[in-house]
Amino acid sequence: MVLIEQLLSKVEVSQYRNVLNQVPWNDGKETAMGMASSVKQNGQADASDKQVQALANALLGVFGNSAKLVSAALPHRIFPPCFNRYSGGETYGFHVDAAIMRMPHNNEVLRSDMSMTTFLSEPDEYEGGELIIQTEFGEQKVKLNAGDAVLYPSSSLHKVTPVTDGKRVAAITWMQSLVPDILMRQTLYELDQSIQALLQNPSIAREELDRLHHVYHNLIRQASQV
Repeated sequence: MVLIEQLLSKVEVSQYRNVLNQVPWNDGKETAMGMASSVKQNGQADASDKQVQALANALLGVFGNSAKLVSAALPHRIFPPCFNRYSGGETYGFHVDAAIMRMPHNNEVLRSDMSMTTFLSEPDEYEGGELIIQTEFGEQKVKLNAGDAVLYPSSSLHKVTPVTDGKRVAAITWMQSLVPDILMRQTLYELDQSIQALLQNPSIAREELDRLHHVYHNLIRQASQV
């Protein structure tokens, strides 16, 4: 589970919220698949609306410019972000995201390796609404500042607790990674983060960094599927 602080600036969050206040919203059950539909209670911005599509495309551009996101997910395909809203006791019970998703507007499919929630509401704007993710270390409770995001394996059971007051708005998406193996992806992320930290140390010889880059990219060659 990787936290990405300020994926969106406060100004960008405000712009997104202003647009989302003007677009049509649908019952979230319409997009739920299988057993998830029985536990999903929320609203979802109409993905066919031109303003929603423009917002999703803008957010895809933000994803591509986030070095931490790219390092953690090594994305091959990204599902166009969806925007959801919870209020008045709405909730999304424990579920697992569909393993295979059909991309909108074409016949391509995506294997969901990573899921991501980008928070668009400040935590003091609503009561409840925590994202609960089951991990090998127990349940992790996530409720971040507006503009922050959390990236986690799509294979995890997770839920959103009831929003008992206020309104929780967020963007969600799914990614197919170039590296499907979770442990290898985690190892590559930690290695890359170490390399990035060493780059800030002027006393580290360039030859040593080149050696680490060599190892990193050769591991990606061995582990990636394209």
